[in-house]
This record gives sequence, C-alpha cells and structure tokens, in this order.
Amino acid sequence: MIEDKKLIAGVRFTKVGKVYHFDATIITDLKVGDIVVVETSRGQQLGEVAQVLQKSTVPNDINIKPIERVATPRDLAIRQSWQQKEAEALAYSRGRITELGITRVKIITAEYSLDGSRLTILFSTEAEEKIDLKSLRQDVLRLYASAQVELRQIGPRDVAKVVGGMGACGMETRCCSRFLTDFSSISIKMAKEQGISLTPAEITGMCGRLRCCLIYEYELYVEARLQLPKRNKRVITPVGEGKVVDVSPLRGTVFVEIPEQGVREFPKDELQPAQELENLEKKAQAPCPAGNEDCRKGSDRVERKHR
Repeated sequence: MIEDKKLIAGVRFTKVGKVYHFDATIITDLKVGDIVVVETSRGQQLGEVAQVLQKSTVPNDINIKPIERVATPRDLAIRQSWQQKEAEALAYSRGRITELGITRVKIITAEYSLDGSRLTILFSTEAEEKIDLKSLRQDVLRLYASAQVELRQIGPRDVAKVVGGMGACGMETRCCSRFLTDFSSISIKMAKEQGISLTPAEITGMCGRLRCCLIYEYELYVEARLQLPKRNKRVITPVGEGKVVDVSPLRGTVFVEIPEQGVREFPKDELQPAQELENLEKKAQAPCPAGNEDCRKGSDRVERKHR
C-alpha cells in the first residue's frame, strides 16, 4: 500500500463537536483556532481548526477531503446572514408543524450551508413508528425554494447537546454541551458496579437517558473490585472466619459478617480466602515424599499459620 505524507487538520463545526480530519497540505501557516471553509456531505461549511497534525502518513486509497481556504471576512459575514435566515426557518417550521397537527415531534434547529444550497431541519420524536413529515418538507421547500431541504432526526442526547442548559446534577452547563464530543454506550451495569441507587431520578439525565457521567469512574471501580473478594465468599480475618457482605472499592476494604461479632470492616491485605486456606491445610496433611525437605518446611509453615 502506497502512503503519502500530508498536513492533516482536525476541524470541528460546533463549539463542542466531533473533530473531522481534512487535508490541509495546500494551506500555509495554518494554526489552531483558524476558521476554514470545507466541503462536507451537507454542503460547504465553516469550521474551526482544533488540531494540526504535521506530515501525517495517510494511505493513498483513503480519500480525505481538502480544506478549500482560510475563511475571509466576507465568508464570516455570509455565515452571519445565513444564521438570521436559520432563525426564520426554525420559527416557520415550528409554527407549521403545529398547524399540520403533527404531534410527538419537536423541531430543534435549522442549519444552512455556507453557500445557501442546503437547508437542514433537525427534529426529534418520541414516537416509535416513523413519522410522515412530507407535508412539512414540501411547505419548507416551497418557501425556501433556492435550497435543498433535508429533514434529519436526531436522538435525545444530541437534542440536549444542542439545547444546552443545566445538568441533572446541578452543574450550570451539561457535560454534553461543555466537553463531550462523542456519546459512549451507557448501561445499568455501570451504576450497579459503582453502588449507585437505581432510582430513575439518580441515574437519568435531562435528556431522559442514562447519565453520561456513569462511565467516568466505571473502569476504576471495575479494576478496584477485581482486587477484592466477592460478596458471600468465606474469608479468614484476624478475628475469625466470616462471610463477605459488602465491599468498598475506593477504600480497598471489605465488610465481613463474623458469628457472634457482627459486621466488621477489614483492609483487603488482612484477609485470606477460606477456600485457599483449606487447600493449603489439605496439602500440609498429605504425606511428603521421602527426602523432600521443601515439602516438610511448607507443611510446618501452614501448621504454624493455622495455630
């Protein structure tokens, strides 16, 4: 496979958005923070350079679109004028969907391409079945005939990212609007692993889905739990044998129920699995082969430890 050295720039189209890579070889003195004009699947767009990768190796069979140019003051003025029209298209679409009696659909935002050739209406819906929005599209197309109109559905997390606002935890800005560029897969297992209450209000974000923050410390808890005995396991403690009833992964301690003493907390280093000790005792009781001094010494150690 033939490879070539290129100047690659990472470009994002929203303040906290995913970074897309473009070929910036023809652009001189490109810097992070520069506004550039690129061609995308949704038409010509303005984006901000988030990273510059000097002389990156790119296989020739991978098609990376080039950056057309650094944005000029005229490009910025044009983008501002389209933003005004986006607000008009948004207001019209919301009003029209009400007039058409289409329920369970929310119009979130409208986006024009830089050259005005494309108008994208973003919407969300809670309906499981497909919603027929042909009438809305035709009405918008009739009013904005100079642009190609596209209606695109986005998920509840993307809606929360666009709308912004306070997080369910009380933070002034939601994580998705503040720094998350991608949404990870979140599961109930992550909440259980961290001992978080499964009450919906405790684990659900403003978007109505499981909170993105459930993944932040998940791997830390998983790794910590691997170092601790599981619940209901029999263990040997400095004060006797008992059963593990709970663990504290971050403190590295284990709660053990000991007969006639109740529940006691012990550091993991002070515990020994009961099954392991039983195996050692069986091994110590087994007759040692004649002349095997190491076997005899091992048996003596186990016997002393048991006493």
